[in-house]
Amino acid sequence: MKRYLLALCVLLMSGNAMAECDAPLLDQTFRALNDDTQINLCDTYKDKVLLVVNTASRCGNTPQYEGLEKLYREYGEDGLVVLGFPSNDFGGQEPDSEDKVQEFCRLTYGVQFPMFEKISVKGSDAHPFYQKLAKLAGNQPGWNFHKFLIGRDGELITDFSAGTRPYDAKIVKSIETALAAEAS
Repeated sequence: MKRYLLALCVLLMSGNAMAECDAPLLDQTFRALNDDTQINLCDTYKDKVLLVVNTASRCGNTPQYEGLEKLYREYGEDGLVVLGFPSNDFGGQEPDSEDKVQEFCRLTYGVQFPMFEKISVKGSDAHPFYQKLAKLAGNQPGWNFHKFLIGRDGELITDFSAGTRPYDAKIVKSIETALAAEAS
């Protein structure tokens, strides 16, 4: 017990203890899709450009998975991370279990970008992360595949409606501009 306490004191005094998140929007922890792993957005994606998307497997916009994965692969080395949040909020278009969602995304669209637990993204039932995004953007998702772009500083840059395709010129330009910005 003494060794444990001594090690803890040394860790705390050395400044290596977990620091408080300097990007309050990202101070959120989610469970990885179909997994028990807990991922804190601030710890894991600090200084990255994030494209946050509420997804669904049985939607007219579902083919957007392909473009999102392509963006992730094309710009990932530069610092872009696409984060997918399955949601059953719109038309019951994500009714399946998380293991089926994961299997569908990987087998049908080759999705490798991080996917998280199913959550609610609209109204009073929305996850606090999505409540913050909606407040900052001035609107909440109106359908599946609404996109929020967050800069390296952890601040919301802009959002894009569900109908805006991943390779729309507005999205690509916004991503490229965000990637060119220095982290704070």
